[in-house]
Amino acid sequence: MTGQSLFVYGTLRFAPIVEALLGWVPPMSPATVHGWRAAALPGRVYPGLVPAPGRTCDAVVLSGLRWSDRKVLDVFEGDPYEARELVLADGRRAVAYLWRDTSDVTAEDWDPDAFAAAHLDYYVRRCRGWRRSTADPPP
Repeated sequence: MTGQSLFVYGTLRFAPIVEALLGWVPPMSPATVHGWRAAALPGRVYPGLVPAPGRTCDAVVLSGLRWSDRKVLDVFEGDPYEARELVLADGRRAVAYLWRDTSDVTAEDWDPDAFAAAHLDYYVRRCRGWRRSTADPPP
């Protein structure tokens, strides 16, 4: 399976993080989804996408992902997230990692600029270390 699209609203919207995890950066394009928001999560530097009627979430779509890329990202995101297809504002379809526990969010939206300023370099190093220490997920 090739050519998958992934709506990324948090740390995966940053090319250096994607490169650290996948070893390459797929094409990235701006995207918006209605009815959702990237919520700040207590005690975490990354967000969770949660339903938010009347709101929008501006983010990025990664295009052309390979099956092996998705397996790596599925393992990286883990059980707190559910991968589900969304219809974007422009009509495209893309999978997004939705935060499962909607009670575990703050009222604030996650701020990608604040994340980049305070955490990006460390997070890239952490992702590289995770990728080196994680065996390839099973087929």
